[in-house]
Amino acid sequence: MAASLDTIFMALADPTRRRILSMLLEDDMAVTDVAEPFDVSLAAISKHLTVLADAGLISQEKRGRVKWCKLEPDALREASVWMQGFGQMDELDLDAFEQFLASEGVIPEEEAEAQAE
Repeated sequence: MAASLDTIFMALADPTRRRILSMLLEDDMAVTDVAEPFDVSLAAISKHLTVLADAGLISQEKRGRVKWCKLEPDALREASVWMQGFGQMDELDLDAFEQFLASEGVIPEEEAEAQAE
């Protein structure tokens, strides 16, 4: 479970990929249509789409000469279930959480201290 959650959250970490997912909420789209609103190359969008597909968040299929992207909403279910588990706990102490992350070396300690001020 952890590896797929890591892959899903890594895919969701990028704002371009989140925007692509939002666009695909409306309908399936051709790769060229997905790329249209972005000021990056088609190759860059293709890389983003590969990350989303590897995470299972979208599927891609070729229809004739056109590659289409489709949102796979069930792929978010595992991440959603994991996140809902936090709703069952008391309010999260974010300062303590940041200190914990700093002590584990996940974030620099100076950053956690600056956030606390």
